[in-house]
Amino acid sequence: MCYPCPRTPVTLDSGLYRPEEGVVKRIDAPASVQSAGNMPKRIEEFVGRVSTGAGGISIARMVSPSGWVEPGQTPEFDEYTVVLRGSLWVTTKSGVIEVSGGQAVIAPAGEWVQYSTSGGAEYIAVCVPAFSPGSVHRDRE
Repeated sequence: MCYPCPRTPVTLDSGLYRPEEGVVKRIDAPASVQSAGNMPKRIEEFVGRVSTGAGGISIARMVSPSGWVEPGQTPEFDEYTVVLRGSLWVTTKSGVIEVSGGQAVIAPAGEWVQYSTSGGAEYIAVCVPAFSPGSVHRDRE
């Protein structure tokens, strides 16, 4: 339960996906999204632009193989990441942070960040507003 819960319906115009007022929607399967990096990683978007049309938030499960490195990026969205298994390495302009299973990291919009794994990782990423290729601003490879 949320406190306080808004009584006014949220529409797609506000950026968040919300089905008809009072209707709970189960998402039976995520949408697959193409990854960036030196090798493929699995991205399963449960909520977001690809899977539900939500522009205000995206929620995806990621499975990155050992040795995966993503190009650096300076996104227009806040990214909240919860590591379920393994370790995710988060490089920023001020250093490197190891985020292990059971831990989380917050990367604010406008900050340069690069994600990688040395031994593989499974994690949930939440982006607000939703991830889009046009708002991630990846470094040129």
